[in-house]
Amino acid sequence: MVFTSLTDGLSRGITGAVESVSDVLSGAAFDPVIRLGVTGLSRAGKTVFITGLVANLLDRGRMPQLRAVAEGRVQTVHLQPQPDMTLPRFDFEGHLAAMTGDDPRWPDSTRAVSELRLSFLVQPTGFLSGLTGPRRVHLDIVDYPGEWLLDLGLLDKTYAQWSEDTLDRIAKRTEAAEFMAIARAEDGALPLDEPRAQALAAAFTAYLNAARKAGWSDCTPGRFLLPGDLAGSPVLTFAPLPRPADIPRGSLWQTMERRFDAYKSQVVKPFFRDHFARIDRQVVLVDVLGAIHQGPRAVEDLRRTMADVLAAFRPGRNGWLSSLLGGHRVERILFAATKADHLHHTQHPQLTAITEALLRDARTRADFAGALTTAMSLAGLRATVEEEVTRNGATLPCVRGRLVSGKSGAMYPGRLPEDPARLLSPARQGAERWLDAEFGVMGFLPARMALKPGEGPPHIRLDRAAEFLIGDRL
Repeated sequence: MVFTSLTDGLSRGITGAVESVSDVLSGAAFDPVIRLGVTGLSRAGKTVFITGLVANLLDRGRMPQLRAVAEGRVQTVHLQPQPDMTLPRFDFEGHLAAMTGDDPRWPDSTRAVSELRLSFLVQPTGFLSGLTGPRRVHLDIVDYPGEWLLDLGLLDKTYAQWSEDTLDRIAKRTEAAEFMAIARAEDGALPLDEPRAQALAAAFTAYLNAARKAGWSDCTPGRFLLPGDLAGSPVLTFAPLPRPADIPRGSLWQTMERRFDAYKSQVVKPFFRDHFARIDRQVVLVDVLGAIHQGPRAVEDLRRTMADVLAAFRPGRNGWLSSLLGGHRVERILFAATKADHLHHTQHPQLTAITEALLRDARTRADFAGALTTAMSLAGLRATVEEEVTRNGATLPCVRGRLVSGKSGAMYPGRLPEDPARLLSPARQGAERWLDAEFGVMGFLPARMALKPGEGPPHIRLDRAAEFLIGDRL
């Protein structure tokens, strides 16, 4: 039996070696690979974006703005086993079934890093295009939570700095009232009491979840929201505290400090080393409409948060990250305002302009790093149709879709200003509410649909997004 196992192992090893040699001889090992990172903060629509993009690359009838498709050079596109066997596969089939089934619904949101590979067979262009056959190009899509990217900002801070900054920032938020009362009453100089430390971490986690639900964007540490197999571990059992005058050995403060440092070294850095460092192109999805609906403070919070997110694309800011990347830079970054189907198309230019203005600080950092950037408004799956409604003699451009109740409803969300400063200025000044307008958001479910052969699900500007992100490599 031992001998049989040994020979089986040798057989598999020889077979694998032969397959590897075959790949090299056939050129498969030299096929170009594009690693596309997709991230965004909670409810920005990462899963819907990836599912819609993949479905429309497989069935390309709705992709006229992807030039290689329009020119007829994309011969086939198919799913392949992903190259990284340690990562979960992005559940494309399950998500697509949820969005396009008899009772369509939105798929579950991103909980961890996942990956999917698409392979294109493309006829090249240029002088030698007629002399060579089609070539294969692989697209590896890496889906990861935006909250994890926010953790980069923790690496520059000590526990004392992080505690002070966090407590100052959240002090006036209603979602933080309970945690703030507990934290202010705590004496960090007392000896560690593990149940007390766990209660503090649980209260802080409860605040982070409530803040995310309320529309705040700066919800870090990210693994507190998406702990995975780290749930309950000491590396996630800390919270910001007021600094005591004295910090004895074995005190609550010192233990929290050690755990904060362990979080940075054992959780944050490995993510950048194992996943982020290999990304070539990046999509940053932003729920701009949701922030506008929440009010000026949410818009300002989103602006600051996205500037922090994009610090990751400027590795010179962190010496260890620069050495890790070894000169590798993300080449193209798309800032996409999602849920464009919640607006009539006449307001899409305003949404795009607001997104560009909102992310100006973030884009400046990325541009400085040598990345080509652009902004657009899009929808990974179009859930509405447009119509005009007359009210009090005025014609309003509306969208209509399927509500959670199952009934059909029309929405006019309000008119976005032509000048983005009309929103960003009161946001920077700390205004409590919009002075001259209110902006509504309605929750639509995916529409029931019957897809024609060769057509992916309806979308808004996924073809333009694909052209910017990968068009030059096809």
